[in-house]
Amino acid sequence: MIKILVAEDQAMVLGALVALLEIESDFEVKATALNGEEALKILRKQPIDIVLTDIEMPKMSGLDLAIKIKEDHIKTRVIILTTFARPGFLRRALDSGVSGYLLKDTPSEKLAKAIREVVSGGRSIDPELAMEAWTENDPLTENERLTLRLAGEGLTTKEISKQIYLAEGTVRNYLSEAISKLDANNRIDAYRIARQKGWL
Repeated sequence: MIKILVAEDQAMVLGALVALLEIESDFEVKATALNGEEALKILRKQPIDIVLTDIEMPKMSGLDLAIKIKEDHIKTRVIILTTFARPGFLRRALDSGVSGYLLKDTPSEKLAKAIREVVSGGRSIDPELAMEAWTENDPLTENERLTLRLAGEGLTTKEISKQIYLAEGTVRNYLSEAISKLDANNRIDAYRIARQKGWL
């Protein structure tokens, strides 16, 4: 049996996914989680073959979960199942060690096939998205991305500085670089552009 953990913050979507997966005779949904933190706790306690996760969730995103799984050398494979058809997200997912990236409108038989492919050591990436992902490079550094994300959440330079333990001048420099690279008018405009591209 293929042991699956489903991480999804919308209860209705989570329930529908579990029901779909359990139709397959070789799948067993061992656990569910409403965010990445919950999923990580479960993964540290029991063996799971596949983590099927959304990207945007409270407390810890699907991408951050994938990074933690990689860093902690947890033996499981990750498939992102999301509504975000953004090349930037796919690039970041692949960099995080994700084995699959599919959109939520993927037919259930394709999802089942993708899970079996990934368990066998393969990869399953939405083909159209894969083509787009390599046409546009993400210009942001990790520090620029972090400061821009916090600025977009409404934090001031001083608050960002305290939260990530950097001097205010350094935070201003990172934000200024991000604004310049994205050809934006200000930090909020830069945040909007980066979100649209899937770079945050």
